[in-house]
Amino acid sequence: MAIPISQMWTVASYVLKNRIKGNKRYPLVLMLEPLFRCNLACAGCGKIQYPPHVLKRALTPEQCFAAVEECGAPMVSIPGGEPLLHPNIIEIVNGLIARKKYIYLCTNALLLEKRLSEFTPSKYLTFSVHLDGQHEHHDMSVCKEGGYDIAVAGIKAAVKRGFRVTTNATFFDGTDPSSVRGFFDEVMDMGVEGIVLSPGYSYDKAPDQNKFMGRARSRRLFKEILSNRKPTWKFNMSPLFLEFLMGERKYECTPWGSPAYNIFGWQRPCYLLQDGYTETYQELLDTTKWEDYGAASGNPKCANCMVSCGYEPTAVMDGFGSVKGFLGMVRGTFRKYNDPQQGTRIDPPTPVMQETHS
Repeated sequence: MAIPISQMWTVASYVLKNRIKGNKRYPLVLMLEPLFRCNLACAGCGKIQYPPHVLKRALTPEQCFAAVEECGAPMVSIPGGEPLLHPNIIEIVNGLIARKKYIYLCTNALLLEKRLSEFTPSKYLTFSVHLDGQHEHHDMSVCKEGGYDIAVAGIKAAVKRGFRVTTNATFFDGTDPSSVRGFFDEVMDMGVEGIVLSPGYSYDKAPDQNKFMGRARSRRLFKEILSNRKPTWKFNMSPLFLEFLMGERKYECTPWGSPAYNIFGWQRPCYLLQDGYTETYQELLDTTKWEDYGAASGNPKCANCMVSCGYEPTAVMDGFGSVKGFLGMVRGTFRKYNDPQQGTRIDPPTPVMQETHS
């Protein structure tokens, strides 16, 4: 598990303090979306399908800091949109570092190499680069020819300058497990700290609705990808969550574990759904009908979801909240997950013709 000890200790002590206090609902990661505007139009994305007047809006640094203080989570993920398009992103990042928050700045890296000199390496800052597989697959996924080459150049430049860097991959139906395993080799050779991965969430507004998988197919795919693991592969996420993806653990969603704040306010209930907004974080906690969300609730919007923002908080709380969970997390860090049946679960991928845009 490629996560620094200081970050693990911060999260572990935070979870234990909340358990001692008897808090049932507390956030682990604030999903801070300072803007929805992006310089890509990915086929599986539902976050950029807003009218132009909405895409022009952005949170101020003061709004970002107020949300962070109000929420209190030890980690802040900054997705979008593309955060590097925000005119005040340097001020926002520096302000969060000053508050000793562990930041994952999610970027497609099209602007990363150009803007690196404006940032200062810190243990609190990680560039989480969206890279959805090997060269051809990534370019098809983001609908931009040459996107992979630009992203890789940004990754290598950031690593060379001493920044923490992870890759963030979202996998959809038709993904070739062998290609993904080759992709893991490639990104580790780039010198990244670790890999983050997740199945795609079926956004209603996503242009390509045929890309999304059901739960059973997701488990088969990740079983193929993550079995017989190479010791060189490092994952910047809980090994218990990876076991959940493989079907080895049963978890329920923790929708309040990754609350989202954006230009509309606090998003109910999570980063992926839009069932209204509240003005304050406390109002979000007190007025959201949490029992209506997660696969066990019967909510059709949640039926096929296995996404990290809902299920990794569950895995982290399990790992740091009990002796059994902690031992499972330690064991999972070193397991190879040997499986003689690997290579038999997934039908060969069907080639998908998709127009690319420059």
